[in-house]
Amino acid sequence: MVVSFIGLQTQELDIRPVMKVVLKSDAEVLDEVMVVAYGTAKKSTFTGSAATIKNDKIASRQTSNITNALTGQVAGVQTTSNTGQPGKDAEVRIRGIGSISASNRPLYVVDGVPYDGELSAISSTDIESMTVLKDAASNALYGARGANGVILITTKRGANGEARVNFNAKWGVNKRGIASYERITDPGKFYELNYASIYNADLEGYLANGDLAAANAYANQAMLSSAYLGYQVFSVPNGEQLIGMDGKLNPNAKLGYSDGTYTYLPDDWTDELFQNNLRQEYNLSVSGANEKLNYYMSAGYLDDQGIVPNSGFQRYSARLKADYQVKPWLKMSGNVSFTHYDSREQDTESGTSNANAFYAANIIGAIYPMYVRDAEGNIMVDNRGSQRYDYGSDTNFSRSNVIPNANPLASYMLDKMEYSGDVVSGKWGADIDIWGGIKARINIGVDANNVHYSNMVNPFYGQYSETSGVGGIVSVATERTFSTNQQYLLTYNRTFNHVHNVDILAGHENYNYKYQYLYGQREKVYNPNIPELNNAISNQINESYTQKYATEGWLFRGQYDYDGKYFASVSYRHDASSCFAPENRWGDFWSVGAGWLINREKFMENQHWINMLKFKISYGTQGNDNLMYEGGLYRNYYPYMDQYTLANSNGDFSTSLYYKGNRDITWETSHSFNTGFDFTFWDGKLSGSVEYFSRKTTDMLYFKPVASSLGYSRMPENVGSMVNRGIELDLYSTVIDTKNISWDINLNLTHFKNKVLELAPELNGQMIDGSRIYREGESMYQLYLPKYLGVNPDTGEAQYALIQPDEEGNTVTTDYSVASENRFATGDILPKVYGGFGTSLKVYGFDFSISFAYQLGGRMVDNTYADLMSDEAMGHALHVDMLNAWTPENRNTDVPRMNANNVYTTYTSDRWLTSSNYLSLQNITFGYTLPKKWTRKLQIEGVRLFFVADNVALWTARKGFDPRQGYVSTDNVYSPIRTISGGISLDF
Repeated sequence: MVVSFIGLQTQELDIRPVMKVVLKSDAEVLDEVMVVAYGTAKKSTFTGSAATIKNDKIASRQTSNITNALTGQVAGVQTTSNTGQPGKDAEVRIRGIGSISASNRPLYVVDGVPYDGELSAISSTDIESMTVLKDAASNALYGARGANGVILITTKRGANGEARVNFNAKWGVNKRGIASYERITDPGKFYELNYASIYNADLEGYLANGDLAAANAYANQAMLSSAYLGYQVFSVPNGEQLIGMDGKLNPNAKLGYSDGTYTYLPDDWTDELFQNNLRQEYNLSVSGANEKLNYYMSAGYLDDQGIVPNSGFQRYSARLKADYQVKPWLKMSGNVSFTHYDSREQDTESGTSNANAFYAANIIGAIYPMYVRDAEGNIMVDNRGSQRYDYGSDTNFSRSNVIPNANPLASYMLDKMEYSGDVVSGKWGADIDIWGGIKARINIGVDANNVHYSNMVNPFYGQYSETSGVGGIVSVATERTFSTNQQYLLTYNRTFNHVHNVDILAGHENYNYKYQYLYGQREKVYNPNIPELNNAISNQINESYTQKYATEGWLFRGQYDYDGKYFASVSYRHDASSCFAPENRWGDFWSVGAGWLINREKFMENQHWINMLKFKISYGTQGNDNLMYEGGLYRNYYPYMDQYTLANSNGDFSTSLYYKGNRDITWETSHSFNTGFDFTFWDGKLSGSVEYFSRKTTDMLYFKPVASSLGYSRMPENVGSMVNRGIELDLYSTVIDTKNISWDINLNLTHFKNKVLELAPELNGQMIDGSRIYREGESMYQLYLPKYLGVNPDTGEAQYALIQPDEEGNTVTTDYSVASENRFATGDILPKVYGGFGTSLKVYGFDFSISFAYQLGGRMVDNTYADLMSDEAMGHALHVDMLNAWTPENRNTDVPRMNANNVYTTYTSDRWLTSSNYLSLQNITFGYTLPKKWTRKLQIEGVRLFFVADNVALWTARKGFDPRQGYVSTDNVYSPIRTISGGISLDF
């Protein structure tokens, strides 16, 4: 008897009365079909570099933005997130850094059409797969917009058979995912250290004159004055000092101090600011297919609350996707989604903003109250019934040096920062079978995104209160983006003599984008509950502008394979961008690739352990037109034009140059080379790929410094080149694969080096930009900083290196102003290796998976740690490392002597460079699928109960330090959220 099935190995067996036949997967027969540019391709015939993440990996992550699901999943893909605010996307880089001043953001394509909507508008449960295209052979057809890689998002379709209904729900809790820095939390110890700073500074010379009692009295008095800490939270007996002659807290001191009007008690700002909140998500989908119709429709609701008060993200989403075989020669398709979202966003992305909870929690000293308390110690309320928050200026004490006239919790409770959006994304297509293997496809995509912002700063407290003369601020803004993408494609697919396979694509694409912005602001608010402009009466400000952008491209791709063994591909795109002057608008980009399926050769016939072994190689070019404004936050849509600001000057027009354009700039060009092997061994016991890549960028778009006497200091030019070279390894192992047990292990890693090859000739091989230095032959990611040499063991002063010995032969200085003129290049600070690994196990209905992400060999500037090591006695929190400061008894240390005059000890230097190595436990999932013989009795096809945890743990060089925030430095941003949930999935 012969038993066979498509995709499984055929078995020939002797007939017996009772038989049990188990068929194994045939990797050669079932060749995985993957989504590629403008179509699909068999994995074995694909000559480019791409990686696919399936739905199960995406859906297991609890994230309101799908970009966060990429972390650690794909070799060559690096993600950072400068905010954990729900709904915000991660920054994604594919194979290194492609430009100095142009964007490094990849292109997102949803179901074949470039996507301009909010990524947070896409529900992860609607996604079938995400494919990352990494080299020119795989993404050159996208032209300019694909220069930094392409991420293809494919939404789900129906499966043949009866309609299938799926409902899943998750309920969980959001917590802060990163621990606080290790700070001095004992108010007494905090006073002792700040006292030591003032005492050692000897501001009045008492110590120098040997009058220790006077020095002690002065240091106590100065410490509690508004010039330094400003607050007293201990009561001490009359006539006694808070800090004794031994530098220790008076043993008679009692926590809590009352001046007769107010009581001063320190609060734990971390506990007050951060909270655990609910996360809930519900999704329903109905799908099915028959010979003519394929359909998928879904609806979802997400409530992802933040970890600071009044922050979070709510989303309502719906999608309808269908295709219908109208005629034997015509198939029509449509895919429409609508999303409405509401986001409550606090001021947690502004670094050292006084309203930033993460900054405040890290930097506020251990003695300061969060609330105003009366003489009996009760939290006071105002005439509106609201709690009174301590702003540092509304009691008899003042903290003018740390978070002055502000209280972030009060801002979160009294201010209103909200925005909402409506995202409509529509895609319509037609497939026409013309004749003899010639087919036409028409794709039309439309993305519309309307966002409304409202911001109300309360008129009662803070720097914009009525007492400050402002009376509150209300601002309203609207953003509208609208884009259309049209694709007209012809394909020809034919096999000749059973061995020559030809696949040709030719087409035209047109893209138009429009962005509109309107903003208004007024002061002196009437009703604090209405965030509208008509609710305020003073100092009106308004502005509006429109940005337009367009591209047009002609494209061609040819693919050939001989007998399923030898493969070749070529692609070409002629692209135009409105970013450049008409005479420099068009560019030509192309790629070539080849592959060899080695296991199909006769000399490999007896190597049964090799299921698939493919060699591939490709080379190509792409363009980049996405030049940013200086600072890298916003795109410049007209970089070739001079741009001005307009103002009123006594009733007349006044213009000033804002940006100096250059009509000669044109495409930045990326030259991509890729080669490597794809393999499957031992029936899937080991599979994966190993690749080498080189990504060279020429005619770089960057801002070249020029003489300020010209009226501007920088202008854009196409000068110079840079290269990223590296290797990628992707491994996957099916250790066990039986009917009831399966066990998979995966690992990926990426190593790359960045090097600046050429700068503008007049720069003489290097360009210094603040604390950054760009040198030919070296990484663009290196800093230019004073070199910290620790502490002088005799004096406790910070020491820095000199480039050359001074007149006295010294190679070390304690003068920071001298050190700042003797800066050193730090060398490459990028990580040497990054990637991820994980495993999944299924045993008799139970399933378990765990995934990690990691990074090794890099460095970053830890700005928060630098702030915590300040000894100026200004009320900032202190890191526990300050307990190791230099003293005559503790000379073997790298922490300088406590001294309030040491205003430079926390200034920029390589002292704050910290290892950016990390290991992150990204996700744990555990579930159980009930046996079908149980569920079918209830007319339910499947029931799965599950537990899932995201952002479970992070191990770094320093507690509180998160290297995932960026590439150069960390700051006080919205912490990643740890989410722990349980849920249920039902199939009908």
